[in-house]
Amino acid sequence: MQRAHADIPGAFRAAAARWPTATAIALPDAEWSFREVDQLSDRLAGALAVQGLREGDRVGLYCPNSPEFAIVYLGIVKAGATVVPVNLLLNPKEVAFILSDAGVSALFFHAALTEQVQAFRHCLSASTWTVSIGAGDEAAHLDRLLGQGQEPPAPALDPAQDLAVILYTSGTTGRPKGAMLTHANLTANALSVAEGLELKAGEDRLLVVLPLFHAFAATVGMLTPLLHGMSFVPVPRFEPALVNDCIAATGATVFLGVPSMYALFSRLEPDKLVHWRSVRVCVSGGAALPQAVRQAFEERFGVPVLEGDGPTECSPVTCVNPRQGVRKAGSVGLPVPNVEMCILDDLGRPVPDGEMGEVCVRGPNVMKGYWNLPEETAQSFTGDWFRTGDLGYRDADGYFFLVDRKKDLIIVNGMNVYPRMIEEVLYRHPKIAEAAVVGEYHRLHGEIPVAHVVPIAGAQLDAAEVRAWCRQHLGRHEVPRRTLLRESLPKNAAGKILKRELRRDGELERGVASRD
Repeated sequence: MQRAHADIPGAFRAAAARWPTATAIALPDAEWSFREVDQLSDRLAGALAVQGLREGDRVGLYCPNSPEFAIVYLGIVKAGATVVPVNLLLNPKEVAFILSDAGVSALFFHAALTEQVQAFRHCLSASTWTVSIGAGDEAAHLDRLLGQGQEPPAPALDPAQDLAVILYTSGTTGRPKGAMLTHANLTANALSVAEGLELKAGEDRLLVVLPLFHAFAATVGMLTPLLHGMSFVPVPRFEPALVNDCIAATGATVFLGVPSMYALFSRLEPDKLVHWRSVRVCVSGGAALPQAVRQAFEERFGVPVLEGDGPTECSPVTCVNPRQGVRKAGSVGLPVPNVEMCILDDLGRPVPDGEMGEVCVRGPNVMKGYWNLPEETAQSFTGDWFRTGDLGYRDADGYFFLVDRKKDLIIVNGMNVYPRMIEEVLYRHPKIAEAAVVGEYHRLHGEIPVAHVVPIAGAQLDAAEVRAWCRQHLGRHEVPRRTLLRESLPKNAAGKILKRELRRDGELERGVASRD
């Protein structure tokens, strides 16, 4: 495996020098070699410098999964600037907040998103210039910049200090914070991922349908292959039929997904399974993977699903189940190479194996801090350990198990109730497609668990049946006191269930003000 370079431009140029004619980006009907991507991103970096972009400037990137996303991303960091990817599902007010908070000097946006841009353009600074990707009426176009043929600059990057990306957290619990990730953070994590997943240069092709503005997709799906001689296969949206066709056409060997995707694929028609013949391994992240979902997928496809974990603040990958060796049910695996993990109590003291505490991480992948939020940054660390906010434990073999988020813990009559434990039971019900459990205030019990359940299409299911099932498998204090049957669950662009929306729905139903 190639050694890590301290900065992204250096790492990518080394990959392009080593594998110039190998495929860097693949679509069903087109491919770009490492040499071509290197040249295109160099030309963009040169054009940006001519336009007055300075080292350290922040540049917004508002674009669906595409070859252009990768080329623009590389061009920005080659110019010494910082990429600020923008969630495509945010409303104009939320986008404006991120762009304003980051203080962007420029914004690259896909022409298909022109209408959305018009809704927040008035919030941009007068000095912010915009560049359209594809056709459009913008004064500056990506193609025009690439056609200028400018020589790339040679910024004097300090990999440990200079920011490559500011990734805003998903906002599942409140206002998003910008995690500052340096060049060293991302190159180190990409190397850890390549080694941890045993990926092979010149062989593996990583299909990425998860949005590239998300840390998991950007690091694992895009940077890891581009910095280590593998192919990146971007897919613009999640549609099972589209994914199937892309796998068949590109020969993708690695699929990255979230639990909701694996649940859907497990119900594919038998004749579609042949499309997955080239896939050797799947990776699940972004949310806890119910064991019933994993087992159903693996039995159907014959492809292992490696569950891993890590927050945006850790670039994001901290651990994954090994590709070779023991994969423990319910575990997020072992720390990836060069990353340390431990379990600490509320006072920052290590707890023995098997005991519950907060999952903490340290290593070269851990962020520099939150953008313009020094107090929040300080609160997130105990010494050099980053506090993830996840409750879990480590077993005697060093495998980590996540029980829940600290903020999602439900206290019923003074007893801890972990929503994930209830959700695992719900997912084992043969009529349940998706489930989420949140806490709800109760004047007698303090809080009660409330289950939000999506039945499998065509299934006849009622709350009484769900409650009876839970009574068979859970303690009395864990059984949901209310069950709400829904057509769908609210999710962010990465497929993570938005529990704050479920809590807000419950509060509105009860006629109380939202606490979020």
